[in-house]
Amino acid sequence: MHVADQGEGFPVVFCHGFPHTWYMWHHQLDAVAAAGYRALAPDLRGYGRTEAPADPEAYTNAAVIGDLLALLDDIGAEKAVFVGLDFGAQLVWELSLRAPERVAGVVVLNNPFAPRPPRPPSAFWTKAAERHFLHLSYFQTPGVADAELAADPRSFLARVYYSLSGDYHYLDTWKNPPGLGYLDVLPQAPALPWPWLTQAEFDTLVADFERTGFTGGLNWYRNLDRNWELTEAYADVKVEVPTYFLYGENDPDMEGFSGRDPLATLRANVTDLREVVDVPGAGHLVQLERPDAVNGFLIDALKSLDLSR
Repeated sequence: MHVADQGEGFPVVFCHGFPHTWYMWHHQLDAVAAAGYRALAPDLRGYGRTEAPADPEAYTNAAVIGDLLALLDDIGAEKAVFVGLDFGAQLVWELSLRAPERVAGVVVLNNPFAPRPPRPPSAFWTKAAERHFLHLSYFQTPGVADAELAADPRSFLARVYYSLSGDYHYLDTWKNPPGLGYLDVLPQAPALPWPWLTQAEFDTLVADFERTGFTGGLNWYRNLDRNWELTEAYADVKVEVPTYFLYGENDPDMEGFSGRDPLATLRANVTDLREVVDVPGAGHLVQLERPDAVNGFLIDALKSLDLSR
């Protein structure tokens, strides 16, 4: 497992989503290290310079949580603060249920906790995908999205990052009929640089995916039902670790993927929810779009936790 590692002090572990690498957190690593903490951002299983097992079933949350706990063991840490976005957020939430004794606190961006649903996730997305394009369904067939996205990583990443940002309304992709590819429904992205992403930053992100393709990340999607099966024991368990939640005003997950009242669900199921902050104008990539707001929130959260033990 490749891990970006900066600073010294209590460990803070950053968990990215799709299609990301550790580099999505580079603004936060600098800020957290400068504030006196040890900032660690792994390329999660299947991404970047971390190994990508060939077996799709190797990408369950339980398996990747094992990677994170092994990282803590490797650095000799009993606990860490975990920060997550997108799939990284789902990972952090499940980690808080499976191994709360290793979690000093969590900071989650854009993807609120919700209890385990009564049916597997595919029961919901399959029905929706009969009416309109839905990436959750499109990504399920091995080899299909893999080939489409790997054919032109630069174009795909520009279009998907732009569409997920606060500069576009991602749910407009749902206006397209089923049967299309992802590039058929994503908007054309404006030329770089953008106000929140430089050409050099984008090139850094692209370089990893030009080398690896996207199959490792897509395999996370192919385990959503398996994750549901593996969390039966946690169906009625609430998150009890200290929690801080920040979201972008224009985040598509908050609007379209997290239920009718995601904040009410979050508050009902997280017993030690200490702060909720809305970042005006930001979208799903809030840590890149509004790094100062995210860094300030993160440092304040770390300072408020008792990390002396």
